[in-house]
Amino acid sequence: MRGKIKACYSIGVTTERHPDAVVLLSGGLDSATTLAIARDQGFACHALSFDYGQRHKFELEAAKKVAEAMGAADHRIVRLDLSAAGGFGHSALTDDIAVPKDRTLSSEDIPPTYVPARNTIFLSVALGYAEVLGAFDIFLGVNAVDYSGYPDCRPAFIEAFERMANLATAAAVEGRGKFTVHAPLIGMTKGQIIRTGLALGVDYGLTHSCYDPNPDGKPCGRCDACRLRRAGFADADATDPAG
Repeated sequence: MRGKIKACYSIGVTTERHPDAVVLLSGGLDSATTLAIARDQGFACHALSFDYGQRHKFELEAAKKVAEAMGAADHRIVRLDLSAAGGFGHSALTDDIAVPKDRTLSSEDIPPTYVPARNTIFLSVALGYAEVLGAFDIFLGVNAVDYSGYPDCRPAFIEAFERMANLATAAAVEGRGKFTVHAPLIGMTKGQIIRTGLALGVDYGLTHSCYDPNPDGKPCGRCDACRLRRAGFADADATDPAG
């Protein structure tokens, strides 16, 4: 239903078709699955990635490969420096702050890998891009089950942003359409996400998840992202093609 968060996704069940959608694509497992879902629902997918000063820039190369492999209508990488060098920072993903390893994943503490207001910033750019395209659908791969404690991955945040989008844009105010922010993975476990993606033909060998890879891009195996990914493939009874 439009105006409501899609808490899960069932293969073979499609919603009303729309010609264009903006899909946030980090190059990771979740965003690749989200792109596959949007494509399966009949959208022409305009993939949008961000070079925000992240230390793990291997994900941007992964995003390019995923967008091409999955037939995105186009793929844009927007430069937004959210690091300390750019005047922002205060995150282990952008600055000289240690990425936590082997921590308790059920911890309710917000970890240092949280990037201040990152999803708000990314969705705002996606909203502007969607309005220019004449699209009213935005997809992102946030997850509220197997996640690292980020406040901008919760249903309440997505609902609030969608309300704001329909108050802040000329397209919505003039009645040309209503914006919907789709978060199809929000209620899934990592194993369910992987099973969904495999059924939709996602090549997870193209994706990159690690927060703190080696200089050659090899995953550390110990950060939250690596551990969640490993547990997800085990739960899905599948082998991670990325090793």
